[in-house]
Amino acid sequence: MGVESDLIWFDGEMVPFEAATVHVLSHTLHYGLGVFEGIRSYTQPDGKAGIWRLDDHLERFIDSMRMMGLVCPFTHEELAEACLRTLEENHLTEAYLRPLAFLGMGSMGLGARDNKLHVVIAAWSWGAYLGSEGMDKGVRLKVSSFVRQHPNAALQRAKVVGHYVNSILARYEANEDGFDEALMLDHHGYVAEGTGENVFVIKHGEIMTPPVLNILPGITRSTVLEILRHEGYNAAEQFFARDAFYVADEAFMCGTAAEITPIRELDHRVVGKGTPGPITRRVQELYLSGVKGEVDWLRKHITSR
Repeated sequence: MGVESDLIWFDGEMVPFEAATVHVLSHTLHYGLGVFEGIRSYTQPDGKAGIWRLDDHLERFIDSMRMMGLVCPFTHEELAEACLRTLEENHLTEAYLRPLAFLGMGSMGLGARDNKLHVVIAAWSWGAYLGSEGMDKGVRLKVSSFVRQHPNAALQRAKVVGHYVNSILARYEANEDGFDEALMLDHHGYVAEGTGENVFVIKHGEIMTPPVLNILPGITRSTVLEILRHEGYNAAEQFFARDAFYVADEAFMCGTAAEITPIRELDHRVVGKGTPGPITRRVQELYLSGVKGEVDWLRKHITSR
């Protein structure tokens, strides 16, 4: 799917899509010091756009800048207004929003500190990240040979541009080997996450997910934990190895882009019966209904006007 739209919010102004350009000597292009977010908007029952957990995403966006030593030139409120405006002026209701903060042209070198920090927000229509068949039947994963970064090598709580080279290498490897996605382990050999998704494993009704130590604290992950509690389940946040998937009854990935995607196979081993299990289906059902404003107790997470 393409990422085209009519307008992009760029440093406080709406500019034509073709005019939202940067210089080839922009610092972030060379060194990867920048941060971004992925946010989804869904069409609500009244036909308007509703942005899912906008404030949480923007808080993480600003926090990511702080962790990288970057000072955001806009307030949280200004960024929220910019997201709403970007949707409205592009006439979008069901869309993916991409805030990005990057260092522009100026000084070069790793010690450069004075380059201007630019902030942009783009929006485009984007369907199922891992495909509609994957959402329905589940996806096939392989354990990557690429290890998730050590927490002292990269600040995993921050959503940093350069961090994602690690994920890209793992995703390319998995796809070239015939799989849909990769499962990444940490430096101790425990399960970390997918290339852009958090993971959950279920056995005999017991649910596990890796703790937020060397993984991105996913906002969809937080929603899944909220849904599970509402449904009477407790998810243990603990370390576990890849073999938990080999003997699991169910497993799924979650993320803003991936939403709730079942896992049907890991390393050629079928997970459970090879079809999405009842807990996975219930979480998926409540999530996909909740983001569209159809679940009363989840409406608090929707921003619209």
